[in-house]
Amino acid sequence: MLSGVRFMKTGWGFIGASTIAKQWMIDAVRAQRGHDVVAVMSSDLARGQAYADANQIGKAYDLVEALLADEEVNAVYVSTTNELHKDQVLAAAAAGKHVLCEKPLAVELNDAVEMVIACRKAGVVMGTNHHLRNAATHQAIRQQIESGVIGNVVGMRIFHAVELPGNLQTWRINKPQAGGGVILDIVVHDADTVRYLLGEDPVDVMAYAQNGGMASGLEDGSMTIMRMPNGALVQSHESFVVPHAGTGLEVHGTKGSIFARGVMTQKPVGEVEVVTDQGRRFLDIDHHNLYVHSLAKFATAIEDGGEAAVTGVDGIKSLAVALAVSKSAAEGRRVEVNYPDIPPGT
Repeated sequence: MLSGVRFMKTGWGFIGASTIAKQWMIDAVRAQRGHDVVAVMSSDLARGQAYADANQIGKAYDLVEALLADEEVNAVYVSTTNELHKDQVLAAAAAGKHVLCEKPLAVELNDAVEMVIACRKAGVVMGTNHHLRNAATHQAIRQQIESGVIGNVVGMRIFHAVELPGNLQTWRINKPQAGGGVILDIVVHDADTVRYLLGEDPVDVMAYAQNGGMASGLEDGSMTIMRMPNGALVQSHESFVVPHAGTGLEVHGTKGSIFARGVMTQKPVGEVEVVTDQGRRFLDIDHHNLYVHSLAKFATAIEDGGEAAVTGVDGIKSLAVALAVSKSAAEGRRVEVNYPDIPPGT
């Protein structure tokens, strides 16, 4: 080790033996210098042990308390079903563990606020695992908007209609109490994307929800219009039952437009085209792994201070938008987004 260079070893405990953890998060953690996944918790110990063995994780627990008591665990990644997040994050904060929590942070807005405040009081880093703003495509789009090349933004459209894979068609389509349904699963991501790209928070929303035949007692499709503080309108379409739509977004301004295709995904793919009076040009995108990028920011926050790539407050605000969308769809009216007061520094 070079003299004067600090090096911190961070052991991660995964609360939830989830698909996303296996597919993306284990490798993202291990891509950070000195970071490793050292323990996993599953309510089914046999399943947890099999998961640990398959992913070279040293220890498996069936209780959150046992994982948090492990002195090798410095940080936790929470990827259980949504209704469990609150208690698990509060316990992690009380144990002095840094927290990266899956979206939505909770099913109720007040619970999410309580989680963020608890982490702040405990002095631990807290992040929300919204992956899209970590994409090179989204970062390039934001830079183009901020540069003024398309002028003042007047409209934005997001198309995020997909076919939910069979292995994920569990609680997302049949367990309302867990926060299932397309709104808390996908609209919440799109809300974070809007906030990140446009740099402001939606004021109010009007929405419809539908059932396309996949979900039981839950919505599996939605369309929303969001009104932004500067007057711009944002339209979004989300679905679990559309296999061939492709994903993307458009941003339209007074001087030009941005067209992005294949960018509402976990994969480092997609293209971005800018159209102005000067013609059409595709941006040169240097793609990177979205989760590795996010974990690098989280690792820096642990070691040197600062914030996660997507903070707890970001998670609260995206949840606030999604809950407003759900209410609008249920009540058939425009709904103002309720952003709670959050103490400074969270």
